[in-house]
Amino acid sequence: QVQLVESGGGLVQAGGSLKLSCLASGNTFGIDDMRWYRQAPGRERRFVAALTIRGSTTYVDHVKGRFTISRNDARNTLYLHMNSLKPVDSDVYYCNFRNTLRGEDHWGQGAQVTVSS
Repeated sequence: QVQLVESGGGLVQAGGSLKLSCLASGNTFGIDDMRWYRQAPGRERRFVAALTIRGSTTYVDHVKGRFTISRNDARNTLYLHMNSLKPVDSDVYYCNFRNTLRGEDHWGQGAQVTVSS
């Protein structure tokens, strides 16, 4: 099994920045897609950014140029660098590690991001 532990959330003023981290443990062999999602109470979980094991990145339109998804060299930690934050970015952010071949998804516990105006 895979365990994902998130950190780095918090409160920041508009225009500031935060870096979310997602540390993976367990058997991560076969993970080929790593993603960040966001979800507010009573709303559907929404895609934010994706990083394939070979380094290709994808972003939802409204974070392009502001957010950057990356991983460390050991490939056991996923990051989301968030710059020029806006109040509309406020949400709970979840990391996701996916084994596409096996159809397996693993989720972090969520990190609260609050941006004040």
